[in-house]
Amino acid sequence: MILPIVAYGDPVLKREADEIESDFPQLNELIDNMFETMYHAQGVGLAAPQIAQSIRLFVVDTSPFAEDADEIKNKAEREEMKSLDGFKKIFINPIILEESGEEWAFNEGCLSIPGIREDVFRHERITIEYYNEKFELVEEVYDGLKARVIQHEYDHIEGILFTDHLNPLRKQFLKKRLNDISKGIARVDYKMKFPKAKR
Repeated sequence: MILPIVAYGDPVLKREADEIESDFPQLNELIDNMFETMYHAQGVGLAAPQIAQSIRLFVVDTSPFAEDADEIKNKAEREEMKSLDGFKKIFINPIILEESGEEWAFNEGCLSIPGIREDVFRHERITIEYYNEKFELVEEVYDGLKARVIQHEYDHIEGILFTDHLNPLRKQFLKKRLNDISKGIARVDYKMKFPKAKR
């Protein structure tokens, strides 16, 4: 089932999400719905707070990045993009144990903030512990774009948006556009729930 994505300005996006137990009601159905919603919106990640569920759960599938790999001239970058094909994961109750490496910029967007993209600096490598869909505890290391997508979604369950990483001047510049999004003044071709939209 395709669910509405919560837009900027909804308090659920600024709340630190709660951990869940293995017997969380209809967890598998929720995960399936999240993937379906993410694919419909052409995203590469979706966190539960974005569908108004304040729980520590997010899904990623970076395959769309791989589809653009052949257009990249730099061989190293092209190979990294190709490595994203088939990277599909479910993260339950994750904890980032360590962030390391150089911070690097990448132009990020967010399904909850349509039409706005900004350069965000993040560490190149992370160590993360999480439960998979079978509720098995896993610890893994990711780098590059995989790490970035995970960090972006992890921020969501911490109540942080990518715009929170911008400098104050840039945030001030975007203030009106962000306020418009919360009111439903945005071009989107997927279902959204706008907190300040007039009924």
